[in-house]
Amino acid sequence: MATTTATRDSKGRFRSSASSGSRSSNGRNGGGNGLGMVAGAVAGGAALGILAMLGRKAVVQAPTALAGNWDEALAAEHQAVLKLFDALEATDEKSTLKRNMGLTHLKHALLKHAVEEENVIYPALREIGQRDAADALTKEHGYVKQYLYELETTPTASPDWIAKIRQFRADIEEHMQEEETRLFPMLREQLSDEKNKLLTTAMNKEGFKVA
Repeated sequence: MATTTATRDSKGRFRSSASSGSRSSNGRNGGGNGLGMVAGAVAGGAALGILAMLGRKAVVQAPTALAGNWDEALAAEHQAVLKLFDALEATDEKSTLKRNMGLTHLKHALLKHAVEEENVIYPALREIGQRDAADALTKEHGYVKQYLYELETTPTASPDWIAKIRQFRADIEEHMQEEETRLFPMLREQLSDEKNKLLTTAMNKEGFKVA
């Protein structure tokens, strides 16, 4: 707000002068406050976005983390994947939207599962002398990716699509059985309780990264 002061000149006449320093200062401060508010809003929005992303990841990884030891967690993920196959096999050729959405869910579940196994469990298998078995499992994951590619590039209304889904399921069930009935029990038995706990923690960290 401007202020006015009155003084007399050499002849005794009044003259006035206005000071605008306060208003200019306020104007500058107002602009600074505005920029600060914008920056704060942007930072707040970014923080909320990060929190939302972390919350979503936590929800996705929670079933695995709550399943128990690493081998129990991976077996639970196997069952979840088979349920996704059940849902896909229950569709018909008119259910193109359901098939596309289901395939997206299946792809995400399998890729997260593969990261957990390839980055933590298979290296642990190699460590106990099961290098050939670990390499074979890793190679089979390559065929999983091949199946996913072929399903994504085949029209979902085609009879070939559901036939490929059924073949994919048969192959992946064989892969799961080898892990659950032979290799995972062998690995768990040869590790100490402390090492099994460390493996579980490491696996969950890997899963959280890509959840």
